[in-house]
Amino acid sequence: MKSNIIAVILVLVTFFAISFITNIIGPLFPSLVKDFDISLAVAGFLPFSFFSAYGVMSIPAGLLVDKFSEKPVLIGAFVMSAFGSLLFALVPSFFMAMASLFCIGTGMAMLQVAINPLLRVSAGKEHFAFYSVLAQLLFGAAATLSPLVYSYLVQGMAAGETSGLIGLMNHLVPSNMPWLSMYWVFAAVSVVMLVFILLIKLPKVTLTDEESVGGLAIYAQLFKNKTVILFFIGIAAYVGTEQGVANAISLFLERYHGLDPLTVGANTVSDFWLMLTLGCFLGLALLKVFDSRLVLKTFSLGAFISLTSALFGSAEVALIAFPLVGFFLSIMWSVIFSLALNSLADHHGSFAGILCTGIVGGGLATPLVGLLADLTGDLRMGMIVVYITLAYIFAIGFWAKPLVNNKTINVFKRGQKAADNAKTAASS
Repeated sequence: MKSNIIAVILVLVTFFAISFITNIIGPLFPSLVKDFDISLAVAGFLPFSFFSAYGVMSIPAGLLVDKFSEKPVLIGAFVMSAFGSLLFALVPSFFMAMASLFCIGTGMAMLQVAINPLLRVSAGKEHFAFYSVLAQLLFGAAATLSPLVYSYLVQGMAAGETSGLIGLMNHLVPSNMPWLSMYWVFAAVSVVMLVFILLIKLPKVTLTDEESVGGLAIYAQLFKNKTVILFFIGIAAYVGTEQGVANAISLFLERYHGLDPLTVGANTVSDFWLMLTLGCFLGLALLKVFDSRLVLKTFSLGAFISLTSALFGSAEVALIAFPLVGFFLSIMWSVIFSLALNSLADHHGSFAGILCTGIVGGGLATPLVGLLADLTGDLRMGMIVVYITLAYIFAIGFWAKPLVNNKTINVFKRGQKAADNAKTAASS
C-alpha cells in the first residue's frame, strides 16, 4: 500500500513536470525570434520539433510499455528530457534548439503514455477519476507557474543579482540569453525526477483488453476507419489551437501594443493557462447537465468571440480576452477524446494511442501561423490558421455520433417533478 501511495505521488508530480516543461515555448517565443534573428515561420519549427516527437513516439511508447513495463519507459523518458535540456543549455543555437526540443518532446510523449495506466493501478479503479482530475489540475498549475518562474529568473538576472538560484544562473547562462536559464531548470527537474523513479518500487500494471495498445495490425485496421481519422484530426486541431494561441500571445502583445514580453507577456500566458485550468470546473458541471456536443459547440463559439476580441480590441481588452480563450478551450480536449472513444466499439487502447499521436498538431499550427504572418506582414492574418482549427472543433459537435452519450441530469424534469409532488401534497 505504501509503495502505491508513493507511485500515485510520482504520477501526480510527473504530470506537473510534463506541463512545467511543455508549456514554456509561448513566453520564450519573442526572445527566440529576436536572439536567433529568424522569421516567424522559421521560429514555428521550434514547437514543431517538440510536438512532432509526439507523432513519432506515442505509438512506439505504448509498445515499449507493453514489452518492458512502465518503470524503464519512465526512466528513459526523463533521461531524454535531461539530455535535451542540457544540450540546448550548453550549445544555444537554432539547430541545436530543434534537436533539443525533439529530445524533450520524445521524453514527454513517453511519459504521457506510461503514467495513465500506472495511476489507475496505483490509486485503485474506484479513485481513478478523482486522481485524474487532480492530475489535470496539477498540469494546469504547472502551466500557470512556468511563465512566472521564467519572468522571475529573467528579471532577477537583468537586475544583476548574485546570490541564490539567480546568481548561479548568471554564471551558467550567457548575459544576452537569460531565457536559457529555463533549460537549466528543466534539466534539474528531469534529473530529480529520474532519481525519484530509480529509488522507488512501482506496482505491477496489468492492462485490461481495452487499455492494451495491441499490435501493428490493429493500428493498420484502425487507420482505415473514417471515424478514427476524423477524431485524429480533431485532436490535432485542438492542440494546434491551444499552442497557436499560447505561442502568439506574448509576441502579439509586444508587436501591437508595445507590452514587455518578459513581464506582461509572460503573465498573460500564465493567465491563459490558469483560465484553461479553471474552466475545467465549469465544464465538469455543464457536462452533467448538457450533451457534450452542445457544450463543445458553445465553448467553441466562446473561443471564437474571445480570440476576435483579443486580436482586434485594445490592449486592455487583449489582456482579458486572451486568457478567456484559454477558459473556452478548457473542455475541448476531454470532450473530443471521450466522443472519440465512445464512437468506437473496441480497440480503445490502440485508438487512444492514435489520438495521442494527434498532439503533433501543436507543432503544425505555429509554423503555419508564422508563415502567413511573414507573407502578409500581419500576425493577425497568420491567426486565420487558428480560426480554421476552431471551426473544425465546432463542426465536431455536429457530425460526432457516439455510441454512448455522456450521462446527464435533466434538471428541468427534476424541477417539474418536484413541483408536481409539492402540488399533490398541498392538495391532499
